[in-house]
Amino acid sequence: MADKQLTKPPSGTRDFLPDEIRRREYVIDVIRRVYESYGFEPLETPAFENIDTLLGKYGEEGNKLIFKILKRGEHEKSGEADLALRYDLTVPLARVVAQYQNELPKFFKRYQIQPVWRADRPAKGRFREFHQCDIDSLGSTDALVEAELLSAVCDVLARLGFQDFIVRLNHRGLLTALLETSGIAATQHGDALVALDKLDKIGRDGVEREFSARGIPSDAVAKALTFFAGESVESDRALERLTGIVGRHESLENLDAIVKLLATTDAGKRIRVDPSLARGLSYYTGAIMEVAVPDLAGSLGGGGRYDNLIGMFLGRDVPACGFSLGLERLIVVMTERKMFPAEVAGGAVDIMVTIWNDERRADAVRLAQELRQGGLRVDVYPEADKLGKQFKYASSRNVRFVAIVGDDERSRGEVAVKDMRSGDQKSLPRAEAAAFVALTLNREP
Repeated sequence: MADKQLTKPPSGTRDFLPDEIRRREYVIDVIRRVYESYGFEPLETPAFENIDTLLGKYGEEGNKLIFKILKRGEHEKSGEADLALRYDLTVPLARVVAQYQNELPKFFKRYQIQPVWRADRPAKGRFREFHQCDIDSLGSTDALVEAELLSAVCDVLARLGFQDFIVRLNHRGLLTALLETSGIAATQHGDALVALDKLDKIGRDGVEREFSARGIPSDAVAKALTFFAGESVESDRALERLTGIVGRHESLENLDAIVKLLATTDAGKRIRVDPSLARGLSYYTGAIMEVAVPDLAGSLGGGGRYDNLIGMFLGRDVPACGFSLGLERLIVVMTERKMFPAEVAGGAVDIMVTIWNDERRADAVRLAQELRQGGLRVDVYPEADKLGKQFKYASSRNVRFVAIVGDDERSRGEVAVKDMRSGDQKSLPRAEAAAFVALTLNREP
């Protein structure tokens, strides 16, 4: 007998059962509706790209996490890769803009909800295959772009039921100014930012060790961490403190403009200017941002301005700014906090039709069709069985209503509808059954 094969999916990936898919579709639908309400249009790109499209776009750490695809056929033995799985949705967007520049509007606003792949170490809420939910706005350098992106993201989180999140906001230009003021050489800025990006994960002591391992002088490290670390305060106070350190600076003026625009929206109360936010990706050129939730390692999403990235493909720079929400992390947190509405967790079927006996199977199918025409999600128990067993099955699938047509109901042209939640049972004309169930379901909050 052959050995039993492993049935687990590859590490860092998952199978999605029906309840999980319903939760995912609910979150995606909320995200899509909010993004479209801000004028963003849909876009999709292939799961894999030419490897040269991806390499060199994500910095030292990112390059190591790209899933490479080996050449195929007669070139397989070379061990070389010519393709790679999509690492994010931003670089593919930059390629698309360069490819279709004459077909896209001057100010192109797109959203994209697709899976990406990273050869990362799996952890709670961190997977090797996961969906990103991106919005990007291209064509303008105005602070209004960042303000709209952050307002849209905050709207999404609010509609999903999040109440305790904040948005950390910083600027790559400010990071550079603080590093220079700390006495860290320009040639070491990249290493410093990689280490600083881990501050919320490994703490101040861990960052100090990373700085030291990368050869950054200890006195510069101490000064830098004094600038970067600190309590989260209101944005106005943070900007005032930072002005005292680096003086009047273009990056601070940009952050101030974003904060003032957001003050007119519901998102304004969520914004915190945080000089410790680094965002490790090397293509960011301006404002950077990240959503933080208490008791969650890492973030629910992040983004920033990347005015130079599209120029790598197009030959001229195009202003661009984007934000990416992590779908899996949203779902993990929402599931743990029981944030999903009852109808999402309530199952896939509104009503199940029972089969009284084998002779009445055709009538059960006919009744199911009538109920479906009334807009209900209907299942039919596939065998003639004791009603108790059929009720038990309906309960196990979290079906709210059960339809019963016995000899008495049939003679009167009625159907008995049993509410599995309350236990109440009501007989009514068959033509009214679908409307009764629909009305009951719609009246629930």
